[in-house]
Amino acid sequence: MAPFTTRLLRLLPIAMLLGGVTLAQSQTYGLGKTPTAEEIRAWDISISPTGEELPPGRGTAVEGAQVYQLKACSACHGEKGIGGPAPRLVKLDAKPGGDAWDLGRILPIRAPYATLIWDYTNRAMPLGAEGSLTADEVYALTAYMLYINDLISEDMVIDAKSLPKIEMPNRTAFAPLPDWKPGMPRLPGYPH
Repeated sequence: MAPFTTRLLRLLPIAMLLGGVTLAQSQTYGLGKTPTAEEIRAWDISISPTGEELPPGRGTAVEGAQVYQLKACSACHGEKGIGGPAPRLVKLDAKPGGDAWDLGRILPIRAPYATLIWDYTNRAMPLGAEGSLTADEVYALTAYMLYINDLISEDMVIDAKSLPKIEMPNRTAFAPLPDWKPGMPRLPGYPH
């Protein structure tokens, strides 16, 4: 009986593999559909450090301050980027002997490339209506965040050509956030 059991155990992985292939190719029950090339292009919104994928558009910090108020960004990030339940958007005031750029969770400073700020804002803001901002609104909000962190002038126009050229203070020291773990909520009271 033992030789038979040994042979059976050797064939079991092969049988399981073939069974899995058969199940994977079973009927789909008419749910879902294959995305079109146009739908795939719409979802392919990653922006690289070089900004080659940035869409046409433009914005300034002045326009960004207006968008910040109109889109109620202050409800989460606080007035002028400080004091809300979401992470602050403004660098800390330097303490004697301290480094104002060593801050933790502030995306406009932690980002090694300015295009990352545009990319994140475009994908994830505003909370609950993610992806609803126009390219011009995202450029303006990005300019506003860079301005309130003393990285650009108030009247600098941010667009697909100028944004990748901005030197970020954390370009060579970027590291993932050490205090975040999978499953943690994004905001207090927000579901996982």
